[in-house]
Amino acid sequence: MEIDSAPMSRCSKEHQKIYQEWFNYADSDSDGRLTGGDATKFFAMANLPRPDLKQVWAIADSKRQGFLGFKEFITAMQLVSLAQAGHPPTNDLLSAEVDFENLKPPVMEGLDVLLAKKKQTAKTSDPELNGSSPVQTSPSAHWFTSSKSAKKVSLTSVTSIVDGLKKLYIQKLKPLEVTYRFNDFVSPLLTNSDFDAKPMVMLLGQYSTGKTTFIKHLLRSSYPGAHIGPEPTTDRFVVVMNGPDERSIPGNTIAVQADMPYSGLTTFGTAFLSKFECSQMPHPLLEHITFVDTPGVLSGEKQRTQRSYDFTGVTSWFAAKCDLILLLFDPHKLDISDEFKRVISSLRGHDDKIRVVLNKADQVDTQQLMRVYGALMWSLGKVLNTPEVMRVYIGSFNEKPINEAAAGPIGKVLFEKEQDDLLTDLKDIPKKACDRRINEFVKRARAAKIHSYIISHLKKEMPAMMGKAKTQQRLIDNLVDEFGKVQREHHLPVGDFPNVEHFKEVLSGYNIDKFEKLKPKMIQSVDDMLGYDIPELLKSFRNPYD
Repeated sequence: MEIDSAPMSRCSKEHQKIYQEWFNYADSDSDGRLTGGDATKFFAMANLPRPDLKQVWAIADSKRQGFLGFKEFITAMQLVSLAQAGHPPTNDLLSAEVDFENLKPPVMEGLDVLLAKKKQTAKTSDPELNGSSPVQTSPSAHWFTSSKSAKKVSLTSVTSIVDGLKKLYIQKLKPLEVTYRFNDFVSPLLTNSDFDAKPMVMLLGQYSTGKTTFIKHLLRSSYPGAHIGPEPTTDRFVVVMNGPDERSIPGNTIAVQADMPYSGLTTFGTAFLSKFECSQMPHPLLEHITFVDTPGVLSGEKQRTQRSYDFTGVTSWFAAKCDLILLLFDPHKLDISDEFKRVISSLRGHDDKIRVVLNKADQVDTQQLMRVYGALMWSLGKVLNTPEVMRVYIGSFNEKPINEAAAGPIGKVLFEKEQDDLLTDLKDIPKKACDRRINEFVKRARAAKIHSYIISHLKKEMPAMMGKAKTQQRLIDNLVDEFGKVQREHHLPVGDFPNVEHFKEVLSGYNIDKFEKLKPKMIQSVDDMLGYDIPELLKSFRNPYD
């Protein structure tokens, strides 16, 4: 699987130095991000038609972050150079057989004079800083340290869509979550690293369905701590991510690192953290995507009696963070155990992320495969309870060539097409990561709003003086009815309400009388964020040539 990771690797060191100088000049904020306003001024020196520059930005900012980092800037400059040579800028140009290493930088009219002036100014003002590159830090890094200072952050300090979401979270959504204990009931409070994390892909399935082999197939190499065998080999959650060297980091260590988005897992206790680890290795694919390998789902009561942590709760936590969830099946393991049903049910609300993979499909012939596919669809239909058919990819994701003797010529062509479709789906993840982040943020905001309505309604139902314990128990026992009252009072969608049993379980550990009453100002603030601030943010960081 090739995701074009490195324009820098296709650019000579001599040209990289030139581009670094250009980038430092164009980046007026010196924060390592070239935003739309700065880009339009700089790109104007290329004297290209506006439609060409619009296309250059769209290709370079493929992740729709609203800014160009240094790597994306090099891509943009290479496209500008090709456009000046008469090649219309398209995505195909990046994969074309162009000698990017020796591709000359574009002609930028008047840039030499401007750079010379800047150097002269730098010499007179501070000779020690001449030629040094600025330290690149996120302007939003301090927002998570103090909510008081966060309120003073002006709109001009926001340099990307993700930065804007961080700011909105701190100022408008987090106060609502803290007031109504959203973090205890639904999801832990977000941190800086949650916004900056790379897109994640989680693999779920029963043991020996090929989850670890699937990751090895995509990486084309093994990763530290990988074990493969016909028995349940992966006994822990393993996050496979990019790193400077090959090593495994224990779960307790990774959960307390501020730059990692896994601090929320501490709520599952030491029993889980001892079964969690991070596997780091340098790899071009892992620069864009992080994989989550999971233990094989067991059958019967083994799952509940032998695991010392809440397996379903952990998968649900990862599901909320992931960009794609792959459910792997084996032609010889089509039964969906009770625990697997619970796991799939815990993915409720994330249906758009789920893809089903029928792995090891070359182990059966074409006629058997037809029956296996039908049986799988029937089993899934009973578990997922949706009228739509789930997308199922058929293939054999391992290092071995497809077994043509079993699959036949038709099966071989089918598997290759299906594998290409799945790989295309995976390739799109980094490009759609920013859109997914916005989607998850809006989903979280709506969930927090509904949660606050529920909590404040329960508080309102409590008596002022006598019979508090009895009333609390009645409210917990009749929680479905109380949800119905909230839904009717505020005209909310029934499907957006949390799982009743889980809510009951958490609620029973609290004194409802201690909760806060409804604060309309907080609700209005979140409504304003959804109605005005987020659309305005997206508008600010769209293609500057639109």
